[in-house]
Amino acid sequence: MKHLSGLDATFLHLETPEMPMHVGSLNVLDLPKGYKGEFYEDAKQFMASRIHLADVFTRKLALMPFDMTNPVWVDDEDIDLDYHMRHITLPKPGTNRQLQQYVARLHSTLLDRSRPMWEFFIIDGLKSGQVALYTKVHHAGIDGQAGVALGKAIFDLEATGRVVKPPRTRPRSSGYQLGMAELATAALRNTAQQYVKLFKMAPAIARALGGLAKPDEKAAENNAATAPKKFNLFAPRTSLNVSITNQRTFAGRTISLAETKHIARHFGVSLNDVVMGTVAGALRHYLADNNELPAKPLVAGVPVSLREAGDETANNQASMILVSLATDITDPVQRLKAINASSTRSKSTMNRFKAVILDDFPTFAAPWLVSGIASMVGRSGLVNLLPPAANVAISNVAGAPFPMYFAGALVTSYYPVSIASHGTALNVTVQSYNGRMDYGLIACRRAVPDITEIGDYLLAEHQLLMGLTQTHPAAAGPAPAKAAIPESPQPVKAAAKPAAKPAAQAAGKPVAKKAAAKKLPAVKAPAAKAPVARSAKTPAKTAAAKAPSRKPAAPVKGTRAATAA
Repeated sequence: MKHLSGLDATFLHLETPEMPMHVGSLNVLDLPKGYKGEFYEDAKQFMASRIHLADVFTRKLALMPFDMTNPVWVDDEDIDLDYHMRHITLPKPGTNRQLQQYVARLHSTLLDRSRPMWEFFIIDGLKSGQVALYTKVHHAGIDGQAGVALGKAIFDLEATGRVVKPPRTRPRSSGYQLGMAELATAALRNTAQQYVKLFKMAPAIARALGGLAKPDEKAAENNAATAPKKFNLFAPRTSLNVSITNQRTFAGRTISLAETKHIARHFGVSLNDVVMGTVAGALRHYLADNNELPAKPLVAGVPVSLREAGDETANNQASMILVSLATDITDPVQRLKAINASSTRSKSTMNRFKAVILDDFPTFAAPWLVSGIASMVGRSGLVNLLPPAANVAISNVAGAPFPMYFAGALVTSYYPVSIASHGTALNVTVQSYNGRMDYGLIACRRAVPDITEIGDYLLAEHQLLMGLTQTHPAAAGPAPAKAAIPESPQPVKAAAKPAAKPAAQAAGKPVAKKAAAKKLPAVKAPAAKAPVARSAKTPAKTAAAKAPSRKPAAPVKGTRAATAA
């Protein structure tokens, strides 16, 4: 058995029917040329030969007596692959929007805790002739970076795959679950170890907390010009910050990774800053549409990885920082620089006590108490009254910079599908893959019924920033060095120069609805070209970008969303 850490178990304790705590992804796949088989059956056979490569596929929960402390992971010796691998055929015409809606519906249901906590869905019926793979895995066993490691178990670098050594035969145990006495003994032993660990770290924790009271002089000097005049303890209240239901809505959009890096280099900020700046501009326009844009800047909750380099353990090793999205600033370039200053300041603070952040802590008697409080807070409407800590969750996960294959089919897109939570009804997670930045937007359908509009504004904001690189001088000197704490995740280094390709690359034939907008003047592309992503089946139309303006940018007419977006 293996004990769940305090952080891993928190995702179990906070889970309610309205707030499922699993993460996933949506991949659109190109079948091999001339393929005539039944892909679902081939995929199931493929997974049967791979599930031993990752613990998440073969372990299940064993609950403690009276739910007094965290459960443990135990091996499941009777995995029902027909349950974990599902087959869905979309009704005609099999549009891109139908695929999105079905994924949102699948993502709203809880995973069965009596089985290994994962499900894969093969979805066909797309009018493009492609198939889709939707996966979901409980967050208790995996975070963003561990998810990338999980991908290594199921994806190949060639269509022909690789030879996988079968698992060793092990004797089966006689029981379906561990005995009560065995579980109780293990719980007491683990709780004692957690208290000893906490006691030993108490002096270091006290020193770190004391150090927070001292100003970081270096950070203050670097950010004096762009630092906000006033610190806001809470984020402003918006329609995104409410109690949520179990209904979900999903949208995906694709932006060129090379163009995103070009923007970052030009303005002297990080790639993560550009991601937040793009989301900030989109939310600014979206809220302004309904006269909801608050005077105070929106705040993003941004995960930061605490994982050591090379650590691929399937657990959670992350914390979170709060970053101002500077939505009170009209100028996109000044907004981007203010986001960079806020992000740098927050990461600097995190660096000062990251060594004493605990991902494992005593939780005796906590499971039933935390679960009860989570359910009460969500259903009582208390979240609708309290000021939010953050308005939106934004995460950036570095993926493979090369094409991958699943069961012989080419993976053309990698859209993350994450978690919406009480008080933060919208989650924007970005996964880089093969020269693309795939944005996955998941939200409570009642709080954000028009999520596709936010997706369209993302594309428009990216084009606006690209246009501004032509009219604004480049930042003096090299971009700032990477912070010691990597955001979740670290960006992948590019081997090519900025691309002249349009921002929204089509990953396949299904095309999302075009955003209505005024025609804007065309913008010159960077001089150098980057390699074309092999996942794109149909080139997107070149989107126009808007010149600097003090008015919110409208979505760019003619911009295409990616397949499964």
